[in-house]
Amino acid sequence: MTTTVADHQYQQAISAIESEDASPVEKVEMLIEIAMGLQQRPKSAQQILDAIALYDRAIALCPDTEDLLKARILARKGTALQIMPSQGANYLLKAHAEFETALPVLKTSGTQEETAEAYMNLGLVQQNLASLHQGTITDAIATYQLALRTFTRDKHPAEFAILHNNLATAYLSIPMTDQRAKMREALAVQSFEEALKVVTLIDQPSEYAMLQNNLGNALQYVSSSHGVENNLRALEAYDEALKVRTRADAPMEYANTLSNKANCLRNLPDDIEQPEAGNRDRLMQARTLYREASDIFAEFGDSGKVSLLNEVLQELEADIGTGKQGSRGGKGFGESRI
Repeated sequence: MTTTVADHQYQQAISAIESEDASPVEKVEMLIEIAMGLQQRPKSAQQILDAIALYDRAIALCPDTEDLLKARILARKGTALQIMPSQGANYLLKAHAEFETALPVLKTSGTQEETAEAYMNLGLVQQNLASLHQGTITDAIATYQLALRTFTRDKHPAEFAILHNNLATAYLSIPMTDQRAKMREALAVQSFEEALKVVTLIDQPSEYAMLQNNLGNALQYVSSSHGVENNLRALEAYDEALKVRTRADAPMEYANTLSNKANCLRNLPDDIEQPEAGNRDRLMQARTLYREASDIFAEFGDSGKVSLLNEVLQELEADIGTGKQGSRGGKGFGESRI
């Protein structure tokens, strides 16, 4: 069997720990540090699996008297499990179990910040499980709210922004079929705007672009009698995102925002003062954006989005042929961040 670079790094880590003349707690702390390094910027799924294995070794070495340390290991293991690439829910369910086991101990013996961080990660796991029909999105919303009790705008602006972005995307993922739908849409817009109070173009450009992209989606699809005004605000948000996102530096994110902007253009008249005149110019702009986005998705092998945009482009050609403004649009591509 061929030994990979990841295998070699893992074996080196194990050998180094076993040869150390250190206490069990010191060895546990070294294992945690190595595992965190492996999962921070993994170059392969194997490195994440190696990190999980190191956390398991740390748990096995952890003295029975070190309940808090064990809970911290479980929480870190949960973060590795939740980023493991998978088509199903298996790793997410395992991550959920680790956070649920760690949280009671963290709440009683840990710091407020590490408890809130565990809630923040658990919320994202619950949100992803809900998308796989393995949980409910309301659980994720409630968990994010628990984290926000500690991660306030003044004391923890970065975590505050992440939570509000994820909270907003959770609100928008709930089917808009009941009387509270409009309230959830309004809460989503409010959450994105709250996050943008602490995230700036200069200091956090990638986070700023993600939030502006998602704010544009929320404004575009919100149920409101101010549809044109909301779509114009959405266009401004997408253009803000595109100040950061370029084809060279962030091609997939750039393509997402192009698609979202094209959706918005389809639903705006060429002349705001004379909407009855149609929107042929806007439709042609949208076509250009869709085509570029589709090319990028194809280049990176995202066949699902390519197929979706091909369907949208077929509809768009019919709209251009009539010269009349359509009210259709493709799916908005939003993003969660943790």
